[in-house]
Amino acid sequence: MHQAYPADVNAEHLRLLSSQYWYETLRDSIMPLTLGTVDLGDDVLEIGPGPGLSTDLLRDRVGSLTALELDLQLADALSSRLAGTNVEVVHVDGPPLPFGDNRFTGATSFILFHHIPTEEMQDRLFAEVARVLQPHSVFAAFDSMGSDELAKFHGNDVYNAIDPDTLEPRLLRAGFDAVELKTISYGWAVKATTAG
Repeated sequence: MHQAYPADVNAEHLRLLSSQYWYETLRDSIMPLTLGTVDLGDDVLEIGPGPGLSTDLLRDRVGSLTALELDLQLADALSSRLAGTNVEVVHVDGPPLPFGDNRFTGATSFILFHHIPTEEMQDRLFAEVARVLQPHSVFAAFDSMGSDELAKFHGNDVYNAIDPDTLEPRLLRAGFDAVELKTISYGWAVKATTAG
């Protein structure tokens, strides 16, 4: 059964995700931790770009970037802003993803998964990412550690933080072959590689 993800985040959250502070945090901390020197290849999927600050940083690293956004207004705004670049913005409201098997050479996600309301829905998206990646491709993701402070910040939007201790078995069940996890005080970064 198809079940759409809620795409709403509160206004304060959107302001943060559009800020110079967040751009610098992505550029200087989150993306180096998450991606390191990994080669994502030439045809990369970004899941949940929101206002697109991560997209701006990623598109300089890859030949072609498909940004998959759940919120229609954010998808339309990002598509208009990046028209004529190497970025294609696609709007969806949840799995299945509208791509064939083995389409992408790499995939990324930054601060998305805690907005997916159930573990089952998170796992469905993990499995779909594994399906659309080519063999030996990397899915690199970063998300926040769960905390009461972040739960309060999310106010009237979805907040379902993932315990990083559960990530490896969940990603292996989803179809990945190897998982590398790093944690810092405020988040976790994972690189999951598809089987050959």
